[in-house]
Amino acid sequence: MRFAVLGAGGWGTAVARLLAIAGHNTSLWARRPDHAVEIAEARENAKYLPGVKLPDEGLAVTSSLESCLTDQVNDALFLAVPSFAIGDLLDRIKPLISAEASLINLAKGLERSTRRTVSEQIEARMPAASAFALSGPSHAEEVGRDIPTAVVLAGKNLELGERLQHAIATRRFRVYLSGDIRGVELCAALKNVIALATGISDGLGYGDNSRGALITRGLSEMARFGYCLGIGEKTFFGLAGLGDLVATCTSEHSRNRYVGCRLGTGDSLETILEEMSMVAEGVYATGIVCEMAREHGIEMPITEAVASLLAGEVDPKQLVERIMTRSPKREDN
Repeated sequence: MRFAVLGAGGWGTAVARLLAIAGHNTSLWARRPDHAVEIAEARENAKYLPGVKLPDEGLAVTSSLESCLTDQVNDALFLAVPSFAIGDLLDRIKPLISAEASLINLAKGLERSTRRTVSEQIEARMPAASAFALSGPSHAEEVGRDIPTAVVLAGKNLELGERLQHAIATRRFRVYLSGDIRGVELCAALKNVIALATGISDGLGYGDNSRGALITRGLSEMARFGYCLGIGEKTFFGLAGLGDLVATCTSEHSRNRYVGCRLGTGDSLETILEEMSMVAEGVYATGIVCEMAREHGIEMPITEAVASLLAGEVDPKQLVERIMTRSPKREDN
């Protein structure tokens, strides 16, 4: 098959490498021409995925969307830019691709102005297209080094999804199929908020007890949110939910946990974001999730506390105090 990956960050590069090694003709689009040339010549994305060698055959790197999308017909496009950049990218590629194209979202966030998931943005702009989401515990640094990984591919067109599932999978990259695309995408956004909270706890010097409690109660918040919005229970306890939540809350590769850790040590959010070359989606998703939860009357104390910290209303220790001193609750309610 032929694929194009739009976005040459760490995850986009890792997926492009995976596809090329699996024997598919693959194009990787980088926004900046100098970045595309650097990757193409060095066969390595030294900025976003250092130390991972890219194959010499089967993987072309370009900064031209036109050549990436129109020179040859792609079986599917992978959208590997941050969620806040998805709308602009869709507007740019729409004139260049078939109205019935297959688009696979790799981003893990929500659109601020509309609160739409990426697949919902695709449906609004390209109603005839087939939208999918690929998610799960899958850090680029590990996928790029062929560490065994399992993910979920979600979409409404399950017949097409099954063909893509088999095409994407390798001996080290197992792909499950789901019809709950909205649930998978919401899990991807929600778990980043909880990862910020666990990072803050780690930055304060707290231990495994605190982290375990935050992950568990964070999953409870995710489930409450999901039940209210009609998302299937299996999604929240699957790879996109519990699987990615655990990985993102504990891994040294997690950008959201990293931001939380630095917030916990007292660094300002502005300084942290200025020094980061990659995007921590949870910073942008937290406020959106809070607004949606309030509108639906969903109790999400961890998310509310993180939102208050990001807004500068509380400091890290006050955040923990707010969570720990809430009125007693029953766990089985």
